Amino acid sequence: MVLPKSTHTFHIPVMGLAYTIDSPIRVAQYGISSVISIIDDELIEKMNAFYSKKFNLPYQEISKKANDYRAERITSYLNLVDTIVKEKFSKFKKELSESKIALESFMASLPNKSSIKEGLSNLLNEGSELKGSIESYLETHLTAGDIDVNIMTKIDKDNYVKNEQLPVEFNDAHASLRGFANSNLSSSVVLSAGMNPRLYSYFENFKDFFPDKNNQLKKKIILKVSDYRSATIQGKFLAKKGLWVSEYRIESGLNCGGHAFATEGFLLGPILEEFKTKKEELIQGTFDVYAKALRLKKMVVPEHPLDLKITVQGGVGIADEHEFLLSNYNVDSVGWGTPFLLVPEATSVDIQTRALLIKAQEKDLYLSGISPLGVPFNTIKGTTNEIHKQKRIDSNKAGSSCPKKYLALSKEFGPEGICTASKKYQDVKLQELEAKKLELSGNMYENAKAKINQKSCLCVGLANSSYMENDIKIKGQEQGVVICPGPNIAYFDKEVSLTKMMQHIYGNESVLSSNNRPNMFVKELKMYVDYLKDEIVTNSELVTAKQIKKWEAFKSNLFNGIAYYQDLFQSSFVSENNSIQKELLWYKNELITVDIPVIE
Repeated sequence: MVLPKSTHTFHIPVMGLAYTIDSPIRVAQYGISSVISIIDDELIEKMNAFYSKKFNLPYQEISKKANDYRAERITSYLNLVDTIVKEKFSKFKKELSESKIALESFMASLPNKSSIKEGLSNLLNEGSELKGSIESYLETHLTAGDIDVNIMTKIDKDNYVKNEQLPVEFNDAHASLRGFANSNLSSSVVLSAGMNPRLYSYFENFKDFFPDKNNQLKKKIILKVSDYRSATIQGKFLAKKGLWVSEYRIESGLNCGGHAFATEGFLLGPILEEFKTKKEELIQGTFDVYAKALRLKKMVVPEHPLDLKITVQGGVGIADEHEFLLSNYNVDSVGWGTPFLLVPEATSVDIQTRALLIKAQEKDLYLSGISPLGVPFNTIKGTTNEIHKQKRIDSNKAGSSCPKKYLALSKEFGPEGICTASKKYQDVKLQELEAKKLELSGNMYENAKAKINQKSCLCVGLANSSYMENDIKIKGQEQGVVICPGPNIAYFDKEVSLTKMMQHIYGNESVLSSNNRPNMFVKELKMYVDYLKDEIVTNSELVTAKQIKKWEAFKSNLFNGIAYYQDLFQSSFVSENNSIQKELLWYKNELITVDIPVIE
């Protein structure tokens, strides 16, 4: 089946809780797809009130006293976004049909090989009566960007009322899914952070995820995956329930923003190559399972596999890389996240934080341990959250008041869960550490203390930027802002308009001040070599045979990846080939020097 043509060949992935919370309202009318995080229902409720007032639309507050408030808040906001986007899209099409200047400006922002751009150019060249013919063409060919949503599958906390556990459908991720499923949207949910079988099974409760009589899905599933094996396992698990994965969104394990789920040394290029060569096998293998499940459910069974997209994101920063990903790996779209943090027309970032990003250099960006999930987290030095956190540590008041509890997932102190960034948790851990202080060296004690204190309140820190940008009052303990750019931000050093960023993506203009930026594949390789070295240093005291085997496989996979790139770049990125080959050789020699411990 032929996929419908999207207006653009890029999308804006989810960023944090707030950074893309309203991106569809900002950019969907231009055909740009983006993703809203639907974790934080408090932020969502505030944004619902804010945008209802801004666009003079009715607003009914949904309080926490409502039985299903979390899902209802999400449904209400998504319906509002849908209404606003449809209205803005309609007005934009009218503007394009009435103004040649607006039309030419829009055409300049489209991909160079765009069929829509070509069609509009032909109409203009024919000198036909502008308004009628353009209006008709736009109605037929132009679509608004998708209003997609993201659910981190791990954020599925059990919830309690008066010490009594609520049914599983009131778990956080379950309620988020229900909020999306009950909305008017015809779009996709992006599932990230790995498989959650209980949540995946819950999809079966919503008819919009199953094909209608025309074999169409009103709501679709996108899986964010790090490798082919993960895609096949999760895709078939869902297919057995009659659920089709419409897109596999491949993300670099380390060269990305926010939480970084490192692979076992598998690099992005070889991963994409495997998806490219095995795509048809993936489609057919999954479809066979899918069709069987639908028959058992006595549902409509499509004759042929449904549409399936392969997309990629993580570290892309120039037009040559964008085009290479599209042409060499046949991906359907490329995600541009971090650079859009410097585009006020597209993302919700407060002035102070955006200034910090503009000044960022390579040395300011690091893979941190600040996430309460225990997953490495890409961030930047000098955030206001870091400043406030350090003040509390210096005052012996370490830890957050934990007002939202979305990451209260540790069951160490009881079934209701607790967040490792909370003051309650850190007080206990610091007391335990103090009790055995005499048994530890000074260095070991300080390292252990820093490991406890490093956790940040992401629930508040990743949401505050929207409040600050929109002058919405922030209540409670001062947490400042946590921002989660990928390492790519080091090479973007100014605020950029949406038009200029699109022209940069498509190679018609550059927004980079310097050419001193590493190739995205080489940058990821560097991060993986550094990651392996750090893993060995950090864990060498507690080394096991299993760990050694894992490191050996990791190192071997990196060598294989380097060999793949050495061959690939002989015919790709030709102008950069000599410098890239030198860098690849350097990292190969660096990897050779990495010693994996042996058990005596």
